[in-house]
Amino acid sequence: MANRVIHQIKTISEYHKVMGLPKPEHPLISVIDYSSIQLPCKASMGFMFDFYSILIDRNFKGNMKYGQQSGDFEEGVIFFMAPGQVFEVEPEEAATPNRSGWVLLIHPDFLWKTPLAKKIRQYDYFGYSVNEALFLSDKEEKAILAIMENMMQEYRNNIDKFSDPVIIAQLELLLTYADRFYQRQFITRKRSGHSILDRLEALLDNYLKSEMLSVEGMPTVKEIASSLNVSPGYLSGLLRSLTGKSTQHYLQDRLIEHAKTQLSTTHQSVSEIAYGLGFEHPQSFSRLFKAKTNLSPLEFREKFN
Repeated sequence: MANRVIHQIKTISEYHKVMGLPKPEHPLISVIDYSSIQLPCKASMGFMFDFYSILIDRNFKGNMKYGQQSGDFEEGVIFFMAPGQVFEVEPEEAATPNRSGWVLLIHPDFLWKTPLAKKIRQYDYFGYSVNEALFLSDKEEKAILAIMENMMQEYRNNIDKFSDPVIIAQLELLLTYADRFYQRQFITRKRSGHSILDRLEALLDNYLKSEMLSVEGMPTVKEIASSLNVSPGYLSGLLRSLTGKSTQHYLQDRLIEHAKTQLSTTHQSVSEIAYGLGFEHPQSFSRLFKAKTNLSPLEFREKFN
């Protein structure tokens, strides 16, 4: 996707215009039949929206790039974009007539002064890469589409003081279903998940044995995710499903297990072990160790003497 042009689209009305659609029936929310969208050109292009976008795409032929990852979407998927993220596409002209699916657009202003305005940012999947999209069963897709249709009917036919709260409630239900379906996907794709976990374990083993630990400390969640070629949010969601821990807690636990080995098999002082683990201050190491084990490093060591 070299020499691409990034089109920033600030409003839903502008999106409709760029994509060759009629004016939206509501300025802050829109449900769109994907087959009606006319891409502005046939070449590689990129878009950045100032609003939330939820896309169900059944058989797009071409290549999409989102979150720095590429994917070929010949199966039905749903994925989520937050405002300010870049979405790129390389369409294949011959396959364009076969596209089908739905797009839901929600401007942040629509969520203003509602609890969902803050809560929506807590759904990790808005930061997942395109190759981490959610694959829906037929039953799950019908459930999502039914919610989208309810939202569309609400803003088309019943504009009154109840309209916005009803649509907000439907949107929250859709996001909750997506959360549930992602948890299902982590379970049904355990082989893939365990492969990532195995790679994570190997990466951490190598790092804990290297001199980099004392120089730079443990790598960040972002660095770990990048090494595994996944997004930080997806890695954290996967680990919660497989281990019950966030990535940060998982890394801390591995570090403490390594510290236990040092305390029980060497004569190094607590300070020397702390510095070797990359802690700038031994007190920080001692606090973390006690929080994880209910023992100070010296109390733990005494158990082995």
